[in-house]
Amino acid sequence: MEKSFSWRKLFNDVHLWLGIGSGLVLFIVCLTGTIYTFRSDIEEMLEPEKYTVTVPANGQALSPDALIAKLEQEQQGTVVSLEIPAEKESSYRVSIAPPVTEEPKAKGEGRGGEGPRPTTYFVNPYTGTIAGTTEGPASEFFGTVMKAHRWLLMGDSVGRIIVGIATIIFTFLCLTGLVLWWPKKLKNWKQGFKVKTDANWKRINHDLHNTFGFYAFILLLIMSLTGLCWSFEWYREALGKVMGAEVFKGRKEKPLSSFATADATTLTTEDFIVKANALLPYEGNMRVSLPDNDSTAVVITKSQAGFLALNASDKVQLDQHNGQALKVDIFAEKPLNEQIVSLVKPLHLGDVYGTFSKILYFLACLIATSLPVTGTIIWINKLNKKGKKKLKARTIATV
Repeated sequence: MEKSFSWRKLFNDVHLWLGIGSGLVLFIVCLTGTIYTFRSDIEEMLEPEKYTVTVPANGQALSPDALIAKLEQEQQGTVVSLEIPAEKESSYRVSIAPPVTEEPKAKGEGRGGEGPRPTTYFVNPYTGTIAGTTEGPASEFFGTVMKAHRWLLMGDSVGRIIVGIATIIFTFLCLTGLVLWWPKKLKNWKQGFKVKTDANWKRINHDLHNTFGFYAFILLLIMSLTGLCWSFEWYREALGKVMGAEVFKGRKEKPLSSFATADATTLTTEDFIVKANALLPYEGNMRVSLPDNDSTAVVITKSQAGFLALNASDKVQLDQHNGQALKVDIFAEKPLNEQIVSLVKPLHLGDVYGTFSKILYFLACLIATSLPVTGTIIWINKLNKKGKKKLKARTIATV
């Protein structure tokens, strides 16, 4: 007698074999993602002297211009950006480009080409003392973690494709997993929300896979859908068309033009900061990008700080000759589709709502790391069960 077709069995088989085929890759990707979630916090914990400073009695920081002049003289370079945190106990981050010592090559050199990249220093804003750079043992470790997460340490050309395919599979696993989690009978719906700790270890393992997978479903789906933006250009372009806004558009944006006019005057970095604060009147983290010529604007971005702060920046472009606002981009005033697309990176990394969302993402990544393990154990248990049934059937047949 032929067995009737079952959609649930089809989803179960798809979920099972896709999981078995991609389990090792997904385990590595999820594990490295879990480790990377608190990268900045761990780096700060390991090297606190670089990230925190002692506020003097007068609590007065050096002016940005005095600080820039001091650093440029000491490092014999040019300050290209200055990051000013909202917390008074935090170091500034100052990026300094080395001097161009020879004629630019075919594609440029120095700040605008393929020459040495600027070095970012941690600087005490009250003394101007350099505490270190963004390079160090912790950054090297997390750099390796990121390479394993994105490319499995196999290089961009091969590893990126493998991780991308595994991420597509992971998306299907999330969706089919939700179907399998759904109870056959609605009266049993409570079973999917808890782990039966007083059962045998096989049942506990099954509940850990089933229940925890459900709780992490939304975040894992967000991670996989956003993660594909780094793996496949076609996906990134398709997502941009669907959302009606280009993904990673900010990477291609250049400062607006800023030409000297009759009303041109000499403005300081402090002047630009004051004008930006007038346009963005709230306490927050600020980044000032200074032009490397006399024909581009000063770009200042500002974002909220705090445990639940949204990881989104407002941006102001100021004419470097008269300080007039050339363009003001307020995140809250953007259409919803543009807001979502601009948050692709923080949505993937988990810092979209500061420390709060990091904690949620860490737990979700931890669950995702366990899913290939618990899923494989479920598969092995089923194989053993089938093997015992066949052995029993053979034994009965021979009696």
